Parts: sequence; structure tokens; C-alpha cells
Amino acid sequence: MSSLLFQENTLRTFTECIFKAIGCPEKDAALAADVLLSSDLRGIDSHGVARLSGYVRLWEKQRINTNPNITIVHETATTATVDGDSGLGLVVAPFAMNLAMEKAEKYGSGWVSVRNSNHFGIAGYHAMQAVKKDMVGFAMTNASPLVAPTFTTERLLGTNPMCYAFPAGNYPPVVVDMATAAAANGKLEIAQRAQKPVPAGWVQTSAGESTVDPHALKTGGSLLPLGSDRDHGSHKGFGLSATVDILTAVLSGANYGPWVPPFVAFLDPLPDLPGKGIGHFVGAMRVDGFRPVDEFKQNMDRWIERFKAAKPISEDCPVIIPGEPELEAEKLRKANGIPLTEAVVKDLRALGEKLGCGL
Repeated sequence: MSSLLFQENTLRTFTECIFKAIGCPEKDAALAADVLLSSDLRGIDSHGVARLSGYVRLWEKQRINTNPNITIVHETATTATVDGDSGLGLVVAPFAMNLAMEKAEKYGSGWVSVRNSNHFGIAGYHAMQAVKKDMVGFAMTNASPLVAPTFTTERLLGTNPMCYAFPAGNYPPVVVDMATAAAANGKLEIAQRAQKPVPAGWVQTSAGESTVDPHALKTGGSLLPLGSDRDHGSHKGFGLSATVDILTAVLSGANYGPWVPPFVAFLDPLPDLPGKGIGHFVGAMRVDGFRPVDEFKQNMDRWIERFKAAKPISEDCPVIIPGEPELEAEKLRKANGIPLTEAVVKDLRALGEKLGCGL
């Protein structure tokens, strides 16, 4: 499927316009747009402006509050729980990360759990905020239940991404940003738009059989945990995803497991919910709480250099440091534009026509 190129500023202006059209204050609209654009710039097309209409549909169903009163409902010197008042996760999560960093500046580390929020974009955006302050950043979120734990066909967990971000000296930060499922649902959506099969090991049918059909979820199938099956370590992916679910939701008072509200607006949340909204968990640790920053960065640089120097199996495929592909994509897309498939462009233009925002 062919793509059209758009300059960053064009998409940013359009995205801000959409968020303001559904009631976001100007500052929140700019922040939400920044989170989405960071995803597109970093080559994570599944979590960028392609998701914009999804947020609007949730707002239309009154499941997103575009002018939330975000509050701290529980707090100690180094920890807090935030209630997002059903706000955009694109706005609520940055509030929580700023709070975590403020605590880290005073006490060495800060940890904030979040309830009553919504989809927060890419975890990397939030974790990387801490790197700017010579801190190690951490962010995770639970998500709509699309993943079947090992040995079941029942969807009980989300793709539940987690991210760690580490500052370096002469090199860009090391950013480990990943779903705890074999693949994010957004990658299936990309395959659907491109009319291509997905790799084996990403999804299973309603009967628990492996399939490469990107539409498998629509017929009762499920995503698989990281590792795909028991023989390849899916129990480890299940364990990681469970960790995310517990830290983000059981700890904060958000919904967990099968009760996490679906991102798609045409599905209603289950009855008798155990919590409020979607949950996040973010943290920041000052590097100088452990050793001098310069020493740490020198050793991070040496770590990066040693791994980059590892003998590759093929000269065409050198070792990739976590975060490198996204950084390379950002450089190219800032210079050349952001590619959007024709299907996404059609969707965005229809959305813009509806809300009075041109693209």
C-alpha cells in the first residue's frame, strides 16, 4: 500500500486542532499532539496519528474527559497515586511523570501509579522525559485485553508495554521500549491496512491454533504473549505482562485483566468493574543517587561501544542498541516527512472535515 509524506509541523497543527475541537485546553492539546507525533517520528506508526480517530470516538461515547481534574489521591515523599479523571492518557501520564521526577529531584527516586486514565501513546515518550534530567526513566501501562496467557484461548491481558530509558554520554540514551505481547495490536492494524499476513507466533485462532491472519482477533482469536508458545518462553512474556498489570492497576485502583476498558468505542466496558479506567505506572531515579553522573555516562558509553563492536553473525546485521532504530527513523522523518498510508490519510481527512480541521 502506497504512502503519502507529511511534514511534522503539518501533522502537529492538524492533531492539535482535532484535540482542541473535542474540548482539550490549548496546553493539553499541544501536549497530546506531541506524544502522538513522537511516535510517528520514531517510526512507531501503530501509536501515532493513526490512533487519533480512536480517541475522538471514545470522547463521543463520553469515555474520555478532555478537560480533566487530575488529582493526587495518595502520597508519600517518594510515591503517589494519581486519579486521571478519565482524561487522555496522553495528558495524564506526563502529569504523573513530572510528579515522579519532582520527587526524584528531592529524594532520589519517585514512583507514581495512575488510575482512571486512557491510552497513553508510546511508553518511551514518558520514560525519556527523565533522561533529560540525568535520571533513569521508567513507564508502563496496561491495555485492552487481547492477549491470552500461556495454555489458554481466553483474552485476559493487554499488550502491556514497558519502557526503561538510560542516559548516556557521547551517545543517545538507551531506550528499551517493548510490548510484553509477541506483537502490539497496532502492528496487526498495519498489516490489515497493507493486506499482508503477520508472522507466525503473533496470534492464535479462537481454537488456540497458530495463524498468520491479521484479522484473527475479529473472529475470536487472541494475541500471544512475548515468546509465542510455552516451548519458546511464552510463560516469561505472561509473567512480564502480569507484572505490568499488577503495578499499573492492582496497585493504583485501575481496572485489570479482562476488565480493562477496550480502546475501541464500539465495545462497552464490562459490568461490575473492579477499578477505574486504565492504569499506568511511571518512575524516575536520579543517577547521582547511585554514583556520579559523569562516571555513569562514561561507563554507559563504554557499554554501548562494546556491544556495537560485537562480532555479527552477518556483516549486514550489526548489533542494534535499544532505541537506535527509533532514533534513525526520527532523523529521517524530521528531514523527509512522516509517511502515512492512504487508508490513514483518508481516515484523518474525514475526521478533519467532521471537526473543522484541514489536512
